[in-house]
Amino acid sequence: MNFSDFVTKLPFFKDIKAEQMRKVTDAEITAKEILIKAREEALKIEKEAEDAAKKATHETIDIEKRLHYKENELEAQKKRTESDRKRIESERLELSTKREEILSKLEKIAKLTQLEAKDLILKAWEEKLKSEIAHRIKQTEEQIKNTVDEKAREMFVDAIRYGAVDFTPEYTLSMVMLPNEEFKGRIIGKEGRNIRAFELATGVDVDLEEEGVIKFSSFDAIRREIARVSMERLIRDGRIQPSRIEEIVHKAKEETDKLIVKAGEDLCYKAGVHDLPQDLVQLLGRFKYRYSYGQNMILHTLEETKIGVALAHELKADVNVVRLGCLLHDIGKIVTDKEGSHVQLGVDLLKKYKISSSVIDCVASHHEDVPFNSVEAVIVYIADAVSGGRPGARHEDFQEYLKRIETIEGIVKKRPGIVEAYALQAGRELRIVVKPEEISDDQATVLAEKIKEEVNEKFPTFPGQVKITVIREFRAFATSHS
Repeated sequence: MNFSDFVTKLPFFKDIKAEQMRKVTDAEITAKEILIKAREEALKIEKEAEDAAKKATHETIDIEKRLHYKENELEAQKKRTESDRKRIESERLELSTKREEILSKLEKIAKLTQLEAKDLILKAWEEKLKSEIAHRIKQTEEQIKNTVDEKAREMFVDAIRYGAVDFTPEYTLSMVMLPNEEFKGRIIGKEGRNIRAFELATGVDVDLEEEGVIKFSSFDAIRREIARVSMERLIRDGRIQPSRIEEIVHKAKEETDKLIVKAGEDLCYKAGVHDLPQDLVQLLGRFKYRYSYGQNMILHTLEETKIGVALAHELKADVNVVRLGCLLHDIGKIVTDKEGSHVQLGVDLLKKYKISSSVIDCVASHHEDVPFNSVEAVIVYIADAVSGGRPGARHEDFQEYLKRIETIEGIVKKRPGIVEAYALQAGRELRIVVKPEEISDDQATVLAEKIKEEVNEKFPTFPGQVKITVIREFRAFATSHS
């Protein structure tokens, strides 16, 4: 017996072998169970798939049947529709033929054509209703006469109520009160150099004749305002001399420009207009210092806008067009660098800024220079007439005076070598400042004569004489290094 046979016959070895055999047997059983379950699961899934396929097949068959039924139904409906159409067309042709036959028989019986019969019937009805129409027209005219005047008065009074103001401001003079009479001498200066420098810088005529008061006279209210502010500051400052005068006047001009912009913004705000180009707002601000026949332009424009808006609401017109038309109707009066009526200048300016054509039409016709194109244009015209024509609104023909002054200054400003020109004393004095480097003393004398001849030619019947003063001032400056 060898060693391996001996080992296998040992008791503990037999137990180990038996345990191993048992485990193998259990594993085989477990494997068979898993395999059986897998086959059962596979059969179940296969059966479910077959059932689903059968169900889908049945549903598909049902859908195909329904579609086929619908197609047959639609085809039948189409055939019925085509049959109805043919029947209706046939009946229409038959009716048309019968109608023509009947009309032909009627014409033969009545010995009238269709048009002649129509005219005969209309004439009979017209004759029958003529008296009734005339009666109704007369009633309507009487009713209109009884109500139109009353309604017009109501609308007119109501519109004026929206724009009533308490007063019309003065427009020809500005004044400054003096602390004492000693200031007059300081204002005049040695040999009058201070007052000459002030008048030259501001373009106004200074009157010191009345006790305790300085008066500034100019057709241009902006110049008068600058002069008034400048003089008040010079009096407070106490240093009254040509260089200081020029400095103060320059600052006053800058501040007045800011006030003009502020006045334009306030006017737009009160009128309910926003988003206007800034250049137009600034031009509207100049209305603060502008007058039309004694009526301040800002007050007139705001008053007219309120009246126009009130009328537009009553007449169911475009309120926004009327509002802008009233606000901008006199904008051309501020354009001083071009020739033409203020209406045409205003139209050209608004076209430049691409304002709505409906608003431009209102501006163009507010003095009836062109026919009215809309009810809004008529409302702007009426509002302007109401504001300007109400009692106390305007006095004196200031507009003609203003045109005369502007024309006189325009004669000079278009010439080369001219710095500035001021018409003073209602146009009876014309002061011209020239560039000394371009115009000599001899040329200045000749220039004065030429301007005199041109003024005489332009105004052959001018009231009084025009004194022409050409001012040629040469200054030399030098600055040392510190």
